Amino acid sequence: MLRIHVSMKFTNEPLKRTPIVLFLDTNPEQPIQGATDRTGVASFDIQPASGKIVINGSTRYHGRLDGDIEITILSPTAPATVVEQGTPDGRETGSTAYPGMQTRMLRVNEHEVEVDSEGYLVNLSDWSESFVRAQAAQEGLVLTDEIWEVIRYLRDFYEEHEVQANVLEIIKHFRTAWGMEHGNNRYLHRIFPRGGPQKQGNRLAGLLRTKGEH
Repeated sequence: MLRIHVSMKFTNEPLKRTPIVLFLDTNPEQPIQGATDRTGVASFDIQPASGKIVINGSTRYHGRLDGDIEITILSPTAPATVVEQGTPDGRETGSTAYPGMQTRMLRVNEHEVEVDSEGYLVNLSDWSESFVRAQAAQEGLVLTDEIWEVIRYLRDFYEEHEVQANVLEIIKHFRTAWGMEHGNNRYLHRIFPRGGPQKQGNRLAGLLRTKGEH
């Protein structure tokens, strides 16, 4: 069961009778619709998943959809701060290409984006969820809820800390989120078979190579 608590920032007043839409990462074409009640809570009878919470047409949360999620907003029409494309912190960035870098074009929906020989974005501002799906298809990777959770964690971590998460930080986070059986290095490399979350994960998350990849 997922319960979304929506309230106004500063006043803490519940946001009543407001449309809520869920977009699951594994099935974004079939959104799940609901609304908050008089207490500002919207309940959804779904299994734990990865996805987005959209309130009045604006994405207010992305990540693991499970249990109780608290969302506070300045106003029902205020723009959201969640970045759904481009660099995690929203800043524009130029090309990361270096002399002699081999690049190719990847078809993403109706346009092409430039990637290097391994699939890392040359221009980080070209990232989008559609890029993730296109690059994953190139790599033969089926995008599961767990994979989307890791991608969103990597981007959120970079946005907050302005540095990419290292292996120990990734394992620590997912050991708490998923438990010992799945929150370990071996399992993370199983779901990211081409180099684990620090290589394949960062690549799909639209981030740069990090030291110590294998």
